[in-house]
Amino acid sequence: MNEYRDTEKVSTLVIGGGQAGLAMGYHLARRNVSFRILDAHDRIGDAWRRRWDSLRLFTPARYASLPGFALPTNGDAFLGKDAVADYLESYAKHLNLPVSTGMKVQRLAKKNGKFLVETDRQQYEADQVVVAMANYQVPRVPSFAGDLDPGIAQMHSHHYKNPSQLKPGNTLVVGAGNSGADIAMEVVKTHPTWMSGKESGHVPFQIDTFFARLILFRIVRFIGHYVLSLATPIGRKQRPKLLRTASPLVRVKPKDLTSAGVERVGRLVGVQNGKPLLEDGQTLDVANVIWCTGYEPGFCWIDLPVFDDGGNPMHERGIVHRMPGMYFVGLHFLYAMSSATLVGVGRDAEYVAKAIERRIAKQRVQGASRLRVAASSGKSADALMAS
Repeated sequence: MNEYRDTEKVSTLVIGGGQAGLAMGYHLARRNVSFRILDAHDRIGDAWRRRWDSLRLFTPARYASLPGFALPTNGDAFLGKDAVADYLESYAKHLNLPVSTGMKVQRLAKKNGKFLVETDRQQYEADQVVVAMANYQVPRVPSFAGDLDPGIAQMHSHHYKNPSQLKPGNTLVVGAGNSGADIAMEVVKTHPTWMSGKESGHVPFQIDTFFARLILFRIVRFIGHYVLSLATPIGRKQRPKLLRTASPLVRVKPKDLTSAGVERVGRLVGVQNGKPLLEDGQTLDVANVIWCTGYEPGFCWIDLPVFDDGGNPMHERGIVHRMPGMYFVGLHFLYAMSSATLVGVGRDAEYVAKAIERRIAKQRVQGASRLRVAASSGKSADALMAS
């Protein structure tokens, strides 16, 4: 257990310095709320920089800006992950947001009405705390991954950078979502490649055409931002399904995989004699396995009763009513299908910032009321609170 020489007191603490935390900072600053943002990485944007080298956004730059500072680039461009990372860093600098980097939070608890946040370097005490990060943090691999032959190189997509990490020979990409499809399209250029799994549909148009940039993305954005939201009957109906299933393929289409030479195989169900075993009983002789199998929530450091039986945060548009003063931003479909995206997170952050502003105003009114009562009774405000 860490020993802290002192505790820094802040009004509002934002945990996470990615797009959710920075958008939160923008809206808090607009309301003159005192706050600090903690980010575990050494540099703002590192969560993006550490993804695979060829990763690009699925939306043109004009639809990918955070509030208050637009992406300074060609609006038709599909930015790479390093450009997005640099934008986030510039965003924080341009808005002069108080971000402390290299602060990995180890525990969030509550004591005497205050939130206690412990990092590996500093302890904080806050009246409000915002957990500003996605609910997909810990790379997930199947339990039988450890049974693969030790000679097979395996890695999660979280750690994949480029094909130079792979051994010569056949490669199996497990998972047919967007990350699996993108990585398979890259790996097949240098390695015979299988892709296991079934995709959950695909966007029925090429995203890099003039018509898509000008018209179709506006329609898709409108649907994801306004139609598939908790404000509509269809959004409320579809939300549980959308939380459980992978997103449809966006850039890569099934026919693109076939044309590139990626061989599609069935679901991976286990390991036999050290080799990947498919549901049809076939085993694959591979040199590499890339797990594009998603993530688990990474909230084990939150020592508060704010999760349901499935480990999901219990909230209403990011407000945790059973733990006053606690909020979430950046979760998948927190309010709409766009909630975890660069274009959607700002709206959720604004909603939470308004709730924090109201809470602080209410606390000030209550504090002033206690002072007036204390003055009339001859007691201190602290004594009244204690009684």
